[in-house]
Amino acid sequence: MTRSRTAMLAALTLVAGASGTALAAHSANAGAAAPACAVDYKVQNDWGSGFTAAVTVTNNGAATSSWSLGWTYAGSQKVTNSWNAKVSQSGAAVTVANESYNGTLSTGGSASFGFQATYSGSNAIPATFTLNGVTCNVDGGGPTDPPDPTDPPETGDKVDNPYTGAKVYVNPEWQAKAAAEPGGSRIANQPTGVWLDRIAAIEGANGGMGLRDHLDEALTQKGSGELAVQLVIYNLPGRDCAALASNGELGPTEIDRYKTEYIDPIAEILADPKYAGLRIVTTVEIDSLPNLVTNVSGRPTATENCDVMKANGNYQKGVGYALNKLGDIGNVYNYVDAGHHGWLGWDSNFGPSAEMFKTAATTEGATVDDVHGFIVNTANYSALKEDNFKISDSVNGTSVRQSKWVDWNQYTDELSYAQAMRDKLVSIGFDTNLGMLIDTSRNGWGGTARPAGPGPQTSVDAYVDGGRYDRRIHLGNWCNQSGAGLGERPQASPAAGIDAYVWMKPPGESDGSSKLIDNPDGKGFDRMCDPTYTGNARNGNNMSGALPDAPISGAWFSAQFQELMKNAYPPLP
Repeated sequence: MTRSRTAMLAALTLVAGASGTALAAHSANAGAAAPACAVDYKVQNDWGSGFTAAVTVTNNGAATSSWSLGWTYAGSQKVTNSWNAKVSQSGAAVTVANESYNGTLSTGGSASFGFQATYSGSNAIPATFTLNGVTCNVDGGGPTDPPDPTDPPETGDKVDNPYTGAKVYVNPEWQAKAAAEPGGSRIANQPTGVWLDRIAAIEGANGGMGLRDHLDEALTQKGSGELAVQLVIYNLPGRDCAALASNGELGPTEIDRYKTEYIDPIAEILADPKYAGLRIVTTVEIDSLPNLVTNVSGRPTATENCDVMKANGNYQKGVGYALNKLGDIGNVYNYVDAGHHGWLGWDSNFGPSAEMFKTAATTEGATVDDVHGFIVNTANYSALKEDNFKISDSVNGTSVRQSKWVDWNQYTDELSYAQAMRDKLVSIGFDTNLGMLIDTSRNGWGGTARPAGPGPQTSVDAYVDGGRYDRRIHLGNWCNQSGAGLGERPQASPAAGIDAYVWMKPPGESDGSSKLIDNPDGKGFDRMCDPTYTGNARNGNNMSGALPDAPISGAWFSAQFQELMKNAYPPLP
């Protein structure tokens, strides 16, 4: 059974665990002066004989260039592996040392890491923590007045990971649709992204909630703790030049409208001091920049629309402008879309795309400091982790890379791709603390078709196809995929270099219509959403694998929602 527990003895906070349940952690020193250091120790998953935990240490003393955190377990807990820190254990005593890239802790600065451990019996949270020999979570002075709930929130410095120690906003509009579905109440309380996919969405399209409505509701959900709200910035001119289903309202040359009618009003609202206490996470322009690498002249997948957008530079200008304007707001965390492994995992795409991201991040006044991280697999279906084969495997002397499914890709899944892309981006100048998000809303691939182990070693294709979780016909298939399921539930710091698994694409919202449907939103019909379509160069001329009878992109698709729940992995209760 999954459960979430936390120790945060320095303050009263609300934290969201892997289950999505918010638990209150009470202060041992409420109303006291700030301690020299504070530790947030959160058990994210506990399966009775082992657990994973996320830990954040905050330094309230003098700045230091290296740190060592220590605690002693009261039970039989044994740490088996860790990420973002070096963890050692002698008996019950645990010592954690920084990595080379996160040793500096300024006054008020934080560092986060995670680990996995085994245990038997009880799994009590450690009672005492020390940072560089100083006991944390201990009163640093006399009592002070309790905080006034009417005081405006303090903006402060950005935290390393906006998801650590925070609840995440549950969109009430999506929640209502999910809850109305048979069985939907099991996931209706999960946080999902709020998509600002047209200018009208800022004020509220078609009678729906506008941006201020969502932020006001986020303040209500926040209460006295921390809360992250996820926004998808998605309205570039000539949007998604290689997929008609997600074309937008702005023409290829309308960069000025994008700036003045879309980004500027969003930035004005987000900068309102009323919302300074929220952690605002933005996913910036999915399905844009990689198209300028993979779908332009010289490639078999080229489209005329993508050639136009590469020539006019408006994708780079738009992304740079958005990063610059939004990055100036102290509580906004920009995550740029970085495609997925089935799109950019080949050498010819991987490096050039990383360079394209840097070009955009240094355009229109933006700098790499305006980028808090990147997000992969947004609204896509690529498996989080393929356990039954590795890229280094071979069958009868034939590399897995030569299989039809992998097709010379360097990666087999999103986790390995995200971690490698992070390393590449850091190597070309992005921040060493760069965080990655992985959209796991629809990449579970559970149900009866999920393989229990590796495929037969009769051939490399039999080995890969018999063991792969991702059951798509081809990695290039992206629209309303048959057989897909909900993936890992949203959670913070799940793996090295990963800030969170998120549901940025709200499950149940269509990728595009199965046939042409007239609509006022400029959304076209893409044959990749037609289940009878026999394909093109981008999917190896295979069938599309799309579900039938789908509505336009963003509209509620009940049949898909039901299939996602049926094929969820981990399975739903």
